[in-house]
Amino acid sequence: MRNASLPIMDPDETAFFTFMGTEKNASPRTITNYQNSLGAYRCWRDDKFAGWRQATADDFRDYLFSLMKTGLKRATLRLRFAALRSFYKYLVLRHGLARSPVADIQLPKPERGLPVVLTLAQINELLEIPLHLPPDKKSPAWLPVRDAAILELFYSCGLRIAELLALNVSDVDFLSDSVRVTGKGSKQRIIPVGGPAVTAIQRYRQQAAVTCGPLFLSKRRTRITQQAVDLLLKKYLKHTSIPFDISPHKLRHSFATHLLDAGADLRSVQALLGHSSLSTTQIYTHVTKERLKQAYDDAHPRA
Repeated sequence: MRNASLPIMDPDETAFFTFMGTEKNASPRTITNYQNSLGAYRCWRDDKFAGWRQATADDFRDYLFSLMKTGLKRATLRLRFAALRSFYKYLVLRHGLARSPVADIQLPKPERGLPVVLTLAQINELLEIPLHLPPDKKSPAWLPVRDAAILELFYSCGLRIAELLALNVSDVDFLSDSVRVTGKGSKQRIIPVGGPAVTAIQRYRQQAAVTCGPLFLSKRRTRITQQAVDLLLKKYLKHTSIPFDISPHKLRHSFATHLLDAGADLRSVQALLGHSSLSTTQIYTHVTKERLKQAYDDAHPRA
């Protein structure tokens, strides 16, 4: 049982998350993930938690070992320790802590699984679904048009979910067929928008009478949420032949892989995705090679 007297958040944490939001321009999602990661450690320590400044490297080695025994995915494990390292780095730089107890903790190497990518046929099937289903009489008539525009824009631009949710009407430039996106670290980039996505957005804006403010609206005409996007993807997936779950990130993976399949250079794809490191983008070259190998094995008479 967790000690009932254990504070939800101590002053060091409060100051850190204020710093993350105001000085580091971290997204709300990043802050929530970091809050959950720090909270998970405190819950694990339970009544043995004496404070962040009293924690030792051995405490965190024990914590790492306990997480590994639970079978936690490496990516989740590394995310938790990334939050702890950022927190302690802040305490060292801003609050005079002598040394970070997690600085030298050796983490398991990240798993290098290849991204799941939809085929062109699957993409086309998904993008066509919203406008071909019977309308829901309980929902606004413009809702399927909005959903079609969201799916088109995801695939046309390879957006992260947070980037799409943050879009305003003023971010879309119909003169240049481009969209201004605010990515990680509040970095902005301009991305070309394909013709079908431009048409879908214009149709949605006209039918929903969206003239300013948030680009994509909920039924209540407030900014759409991540939960709503997740639900619409699940809804339309049921009406396709796609044999796996779909997420905005799978559409982003598909966007990048299809560009490389068609001959786009890696640097251009990096810029479109908003990756700070080319090595992050290079995983898509492995996907493309796998697809080429599969095509060879399937088609060559002496494969």
